[in-house]
Amino acid sequence: QVHLQESGGDLVQAGGSLRLSCLALGGAVSIATSAWYRQAPGKQRDLVARISSGGSTNYADSVKGRFTISRDNAENTVYVQMNSLKPEDTAVYYCNYGFGEHNFWGQGTQVTVSS
Repeated sequence: QVHLQESGGDLVQAGGSLRLSCLALGGAVSIATSAWYRQAPGKQRDLVARISSGGSTNYADSVKGRFTISRDNAENTVYVQMNSLKPEDTAVYYCNYGFGEHNFWGQGTQVTVSS
């Protein structure tokens, strides 16, 4: 079992920045594919950014050039740096950890961007 502890969500003005953190307990982020998803009220949960065990990254079109996913293997933590935030980025952000057939989710952290 892998437990994911997310942090960093906050209320921020449009144009501002936030960094979300996801600490993985019970599993090494270096061997997993980790990702951030988000879910706005009344909408489905969508992929924001993903980083593979080899370090390859991919992003949703809506966040390309603004968000950066990264990983600190020593800290066993995955980050997403979010810049130039927009009101439409408002959502609950969830960390995901995938290894083989195993898939785990964090509890989510709220990001609210005011206009």
